[in-house]
Amino acid sequence: MNGNNWWNDPLFGVTVTVAAYVVALRLHARIRWLHPLFVCSASLIVFLLASGISYESYRIGGDLLIFCLGPATVALGVPMYKQAVRLKRQLRAIIAGVLAGSLCGMTSSAFFIWIAGGSKELWITALPKSTSSPISIEIVRLLGGVPELGAVLTVLTGLVGSMFGPAFLRAVRVRDDVAIGVAIGTASHGIGTARIIRESELQGSAGGLAMGLTGIVTSLLSIPLYWILH
Repeated sequence: MNGNNWWNDPLFGVTVTVAAYVVALRLHARIRWLHPLFVCSASLIVFLLASGISYESYRIGGDLLIFCLGPATVALGVPMYKQAVRLKRQLRAIIAGVLAGSLCGMTSSAFFIWIAGGSKELWITALPKSTSSPISIEIVRLLGGVPELGAVLTVLTGLVGSMFGPAFLRAVRVRDDVAIGVAIGTASHGIGTARIIRESELQGSAGGLAMGLTGIVTSLLSIPLYWILH
C-alpha cells in the first residue's frame, strides 16, 4: 500500500468505523441517552471533514460493512421464528398497526413539508422515510424525488426513533412488548428494531415483522401515488 494514499485501502474505512463504534458504545455505557449510532455517525463525519479525506475514499472500506447489513437484517428472522406463536395470535392487530402507522408516517411528512412551503420534490422525497433505506431509495427514485436526500432522511428517521421512541412510548403508558415493537419497527425500521431487540426479544421480533410489513405496505401505497404524480 502506498504511504501517500493509505486512506484508499479498504481497511481504513473498516478500522475507523469499528473504532468509532467502540468508542460510542463506551460513551453510551456512561451516558445512557447518547445513542451509539448517532455518536458513531457524527464522529465519522467530523473526522472526514477535519482530515480532508473524501467520502469516496472512506466508502471503499465502508462498502464492506454495508454488505454485512444484509445478513444482519436476515438475522432478525431468528427471534421472529422463536416468537412466532405469540406473534400469530396478534397478527391482525399487528397488520392494522403497521397499515395505520405507514399511512400516518407518509401523509404527515408530506403535509408538514407542504404546509411549511416545501417543494413537491421535497415532500415526495420524505414520503417513504419510515421504511428501510434500500426500499426508500427506490421508491423516491420511482416517484421523482431525490434518492440521496431520501437516504439521509431515512437514516435520520431511524436514529430519532431509536433515540426517543422507547422513552416516548413509556411516557404515554404503552407497556405491551408487541405494541412497542410494532410502533418502533413501523416508524424507525431496522435502526429502531436493533435498539429494542437488546431490551426484549419479543419487542425485537415484533419490530422485525413490522419493519418487513412496512416495506411491503409503503411499496404498495406508492403505486397509486405514482399514477397520480405521473
